[in-house]
Amino acid sequence: MFRRGCGLEFLLVLCGLELSWSCPRHCICYTAPSTVSCQAHNFLSVPEGIPPYSERIFLQNNKIHRLLRGHFSPTTVTLWIYSNNISYIEPSTFQGFSVLEELDLGDNRHLRSLAAETFHGLGRLHALHLYRCGLSVLPSNIFQGLRNLQYLYLQDNHLEFLQDDIFVDLHNLSHLFLHGNRLWSLHQNTFRGLGALDRLLLHHNQLQWVDRLAFHDLRRLTTLYLFNNSLTELSGDCLALLPSLEYLRLNDNPWECDCKSLSLWDWLKRFRGSTSTVGCVSPAELGGKDLKQLRKEDFPNCSGSESLHQSKTNSLAGTDKVSLKKELHPPQPQPQPPHAHHPHPNEQYPSPPSLIPRPPTSLDGGQSGSSDISPGGEPQQRPGRPRNCTRQRVRGTKGKGLNEVHTLKEMADKEYSSPDFAGGDSKYDHTSLDGSTPRRKHKCQPRTTVRPPSGVQQANNRAAPQRPLLLLCSLLGVFAILTVEHVVR
Repeated sequence: MFRRGCGLEFLLVLCGLELSWSCPRHCICYTAPSTVSCQAHNFLSVPEGIPPYSERIFLQNNKIHRLLRGHFSPTTVTLWIYSNNISYIEPSTFQGFSVLEELDLGDNRHLRSLAAETFHGLGRLHALHLYRCGLSVLPSNIFQGLRNLQYLYLQDNHLEFLQDDIFVDLHNLSHLFLHGNRLWSLHQNTFRGLGALDRLLLHHNQLQWVDRLAFHDLRRLTTLYLFNNSLTELSGDCLALLPSLEYLRLNDNPWECDCKSLSLWDWLKRFRGSTSTVGCVSPAELGGKDLKQLRKEDFPNCSGSESLHQSKTNSLAGTDKVSLKKELHPPQPQPQPPHAHHPHPNEQYPSPPSLIPRPPTSLDGGQSGSSDISPGGEPQQRPGRPRNCTRQRVRGTKGKGLNEVHTLKEMADKEYSSPDFAGGDSKYDHTSLDGSTPRRKHKCQPRTTVRPPSGVQQANNRAAPQRPLLLLCSLLGVFAILTVEHVVR
């Protein structure tokens, strides 16, 4: 009897069927790679019965409150739990997940805090999503050991301060999204260690002060967004530390175009990349003018040595200046921009025309800035400049819909989730005025789209399409065993 069972099991394996048919109720399961899709079913907790060797788990758009150790298997490679009600993550939830590559915890607005060791040991993680989580502070070593991380999404939280060296272990990070927070200062070692960073988005914060050496490690940075902050001055020496910079956005700041701005004016005159307008607010006679268009005569009482002395003095002041400003002029709370539109469950996201992420039309909310920015909102590539190629990531569709794994698409809606980037349906309109789709030259090819695996297994432990095959294989197995016994006799 034992031999007969072994023979039947062997034949079933040859037929490509699995002996275990477990799949959580109301979910859909796949094989090769093993996938569990439980999205948009109003689960209040992680459903029971997830196969222990699942590689991809999709739990988005539910009402899950807590993540605890044992909910998932260390074999997990991709885990999406965005758009839930998660308020607590046990520090050991992801302990031992050495093959995890993508973790999406975004749009959990009640999360608010994380233990320092939550992500420790995730050595293969390349994308971490923590956008719209209500986070007001990050522990100093929360990203410790994440040396393969390439994409870090921290936008639309309540962060007011970043501790020194918080990103120091992220040697391969290429995209860092910090827009839509409440940051008001950048220090000398805020971004230390980010030698591979290509894109840094800091718009829609409350930045008042940037240290002269704040960008000293960002030798490969090509894109820097500082628009819509509270900057009145920025040292040209600060930007001179960015030799690969191609796209710079400084509009919608209250710039003071006096002697303090002379070093920035001089740097902008020499910069060969794409920039936005730098609108002057003061002095009154220069109000409304673009700092880039001013002449030397517009700074009548300034000398180069005076400007340089002020720049060095501000840099040496460092921490004292920040603490003094914090005491005398504490940052006033400002009304936050409305959150990006979330579609109704019945709405469908239109498919984007391109796999290369780019900002939608009119990045600055209507102010076109420099002519170096194309009508479609994408800065035009200047010929002859080397491109810091970083692997682009292809994201999956993140909208409520049918209970199935959607075809993967680009991540443009994550990079540019700020309300100013969207105007009606313009969030998904990436075409230029002539109807063509602008593309950045010398851009790396996006990652190949992962197609849904074959062999769909329906919920409730039933796999109707495979029943005839299972019955046939079983009959063949019994027939083979009886034949062998008859021959032996």
